[in-house]
Amino acid sequence: MNVEDGGVPGLGRPRKARWTLMLLLSTAMYGAHAPLLALCHVDGRVPFRPSSAVLLTELTKLLLCALSLLVGWQAWPQGTPPWRQAAPFALSALLYGANNNLVIYLQRYMDPSTYQVLSNLKIGSTALFYCLCLRHRLSARQGLALLLLMAAGACYAAGGLQDPGTTLPGTPSAAATSPMPLHITPLGLLLLILYCLISGLSSVYTELLMKRQRLPLALQNLFLYSFGVLLNLGLHAGGGPGPGLLEGFSGWAALVVLSQALNGLLMSAVMKHGSSITRLFVVSCSLVVNAVLSAALLRLQLTAAFFLATLLIGLAVRLYYGSR
Repeated sequence: MNVEDGGVPGLGRPRKARWTLMLLLSTAMYGAHAPLLALCHVDGRVPFRPSSAVLLTELTKLLLCALSLLVGWQAWPQGTPPWRQAAPFALSALLYGANNNLVIYLQRYMDPSTYQVLSNLKIGSTALFYCLCLRHRLSARQGLALLLLMAAGACYAAGGLQDPGTTLPGTPSAAATSPMPLHITPLGLLLLILYCLISGLSSVYTELLMKRQRLPLALQNLFLYSFGVLLNLGLHAGGGPGPGLLEGFSGWAALVVLSQALNGLLMSAVMKHGSSITRLFVVSCSLVVNAVLSAALLRLQLTAAFFLATLLIGLAVRLYYGSR
């Protein structure tokens, strides 16, 4: 396993164990995000502004990076760091900001199930930019593994979890609680394609930037999240009247912000020392964690589609990282 494949070459057993632990933690945090967010609901709604959560997450990541440099967890570069190297991270922050807002905007033009299924196209766009920008050619075996990841995500989104309280079609209660019908508008399809392209480009561009610069990861993150805080502060301020920055926050909401901040830092390490492809596998594997936690905390039932998706993810991991 090498850097392009998502591993780190030349690691001893203790460092390999830490790398594996980091990937497992990131997978768990990704998978826990939606169930934790569901626990924040009050009367079926999130009681705080989404822009507040994003801004606080970026601010938490920035503070953790600054603390890492101050206490010496990561060495400060000798001499004065070339601050002009901070400028390229503005594009990363802009791409991530555009993607985060597109996710919300897309819901106007399609139902959530259609979005969940079609958004798996970002796996293909990430692989495309990964090959074009990093000049790394994927083998047929690796390409098949990524196709299996896309199929697993679509399969899970199409019915991996089920509410046990759902009644049979045609009954009065079923009519009252029937889900939004599947639909997507032409504009929604164009925006979804744009979302997938930006998602792939932002991931690969950030990886390329982090690997080319000979700067500590904490300092690179400091650059990235400084721009992220400024961007999201502007979006939050320009979002019109609404709840205050901390209004509606609970202990669960604070846990969501902290877990997302820590996960962002872990993903930065994956991008610098691993690859964007590794990130795709982490996100896909997190579906298993998401389903198990949803079943345990939200009393949802696992379906045959979940087990099929899990099998496809396992096969994809074996194909991509297994011995050639």
